[in-house]
Amino acid sequence: MLTRIHINQHNIRANNQGEKLPVISVKLADENIYANRVDLLDIEGRVVASVVYRPNDPLPCGAKVWIETRGKVKVRGKTVPEI
Repeated sequence: MLTRIHINQHNIRANNQGEKLPVISVKLADENIYANRVDLLDIEGRVVASVVYRPNDPLPCGAKVWIETRGKVKVRGKTVPEI
């Protein structure tokens, strides 16, 4: 089954005006699930990456939504080494 994860920009804008809405939408075949953190799991159930929304504690660069992983990442066909 295909799962798509979206970032809801409308909710981010509303939150900038004082709302407290979840902004990450996990789209399944028959429903949308909203959250502020989504963990991506491997076949054995271990967390391999997370999508994080933290408006009150952004990254030093100012980002409020990001994906983080300790696994390898492929960018333009090249693998970035694990940290």
